[in-house]
Amino acid sequence: MPVPTAAAFVEAVLLGLGMTLLGGFLPALSAGHVPPLEALRPQLGAPLLRANRRRAIAGLVLIALALAGLLSGVFSLVALGTLLFLIGMVLVIPALVKPISDTFGRLLELVFQREGRIAQGNMARQPGRAAITASALMVGLAILIALLGMISSIREGFLTYLDRSLGADFLVMPTSLVLGGGNVGAAPELAERLREMPGIAAVTTLRAGTTRTRGAALQVVGIDPQTYPQVAGLEFKAGNPDTAYAALGSERAIIVNGIFAAQNGVRPGDVLTLQTPQGERDYRVVGIGLDYLNAKMAVAYISQSNLAQDLHQTSDLLLMANIVPGADMEAVRAAVQSLIADYPSFTLLDSASFRRSQEGFFDQALVLLYAMAAVLALPGLVAIVNTLAINVIERRREIGVLRAVGSTQRQVGRMNLAESLLLAGAGTALGILAGLWFSYVMVGALNEGGFLLHYHFPAAGLLAAVAVGLLFGVLAALIPARQAARLEIVQALRYE
Repeated sequence: MPVPTAAAFVEAVLLGLGMTLLGGFLPALSAGHVPPLEALRPQLGAPLLRANRRRAIAGLVLIALALAGLLSGVFSLVALGTLLFLIGMVLVIPALVKPISDTFGRLLELVFQREGRIAQGNMARQPGRAAITASALMVGLAILIALLGMISSIREGFLTYLDRSLGADFLVMPTSLVLGGGNVGAAPELAERLREMPGIAAVTTLRAGTTRTRGAALQVVGIDPQTYPQVAGLEFKAGNPDTAYAALGSERAIIVNGIFAAQNGVRPGDVLTLQTPQGERDYRVVGIGLDYLNAKMAVAYISQSNLAQDLHQTSDLLLMANIVPGADMEAVRAAVQSLIADYPSFTLLDSASFRRSQEGFFDQALVLLYAMAAVLALPGLVAIVNTLAINVIERRREIGVLRAVGSTQRQVGRMNLAESLLLAGAGTALGILAGLWFSYVMVGALNEGGFLLHYHFPAAGLLAAVAVGLLFGVLAALIPARQAARLEIVQALRYE
């Protein structure tokens, strides 16, 4: 449960005020340097168009550089490219207002034939204001999509680890999923009795010990190089699995996981010196692999014989078994349950039920992110309402003329609704583009930190983003559309 602190409160206030002042500093500085005659002179369309074109060209150059950094695969260039991409998008958006309004305007004309065309012209008339409005919605949706993409990629990656390392038919699990988390192990006799049971095809176990290397503590997991690949296995990020397991059984070899490799700059072929009760022992790194239980902490894997010889650990903390093809699953389960009844620190699970329970944790995170969609898109809603309200004030005379020549209150309201949908469509399209970019970079950052994740994004996330963006466009239009439709014709025509 979150605990509010005075420091967090002060930090939030300072960030809120500081970002507001910083956001207003450059516009205020620019406004202060405008000559009075220039400020009184009406702005012409052609100069604004040329200025937007120059900004767009600069923005496209930055986006191209960002794309080059992304394709390079060098994370430092990818991170720099993310900043360039964000700046480039800010510069390009004003120039994209008209093409976007033309594209979505044609779609709107299918529903709002006349009102959609007017709304299209209204949006293109003030590209700067429309760009700011679309940007507010873009930021909210981009954050949402980036988080969805990252969580979805983590989910798929970790479930791959689970299927690889805990995909056995039966799991005799300890109390804590972390092997070194205070679990009480069993003597090797339990595994031997499990192997001798009818219906059991293969059994492997995991053991654990602790050591130090390169000045830091390291948890070491002991595996049987022969039976472990048959029943389970590691997800390898570097190195060949066959040669790595063979090396574990024939020498002092070690497989490190991605977290340890990233933190210590370890590669296959390096030598690690482990501290043991018998003194220092050198182990050759033969691979970088990950399993589900230890993917989030620095862990290394050695053979159980070396673990017993060097660290004096012989207790089994996790047992995994596969059944004989065609065997009665329920009968074997009952026999195994009876076997482990004298071991209260262990629980019997099948891989399917354990996988479902772990999927539930990730699905809960995705549900929470979907619920955050409305919260993240709120600034975009406020921006659209503000823009439409200003448009109603600035176009009171225009609205009065439309009403005078026969436009109904409903048609004026539909015009504002169409304009709101255009702004929401622009913000949604740009938010999806930025969100996909950011989520890809975030997954790349996780891979740099030691994980092995493939970028994955669910189609449902994109549909949710589109639905949220368009729904907020409709909600944003309600008050301004009502305000525009209720304008008195005579008062609107007198407005200056």
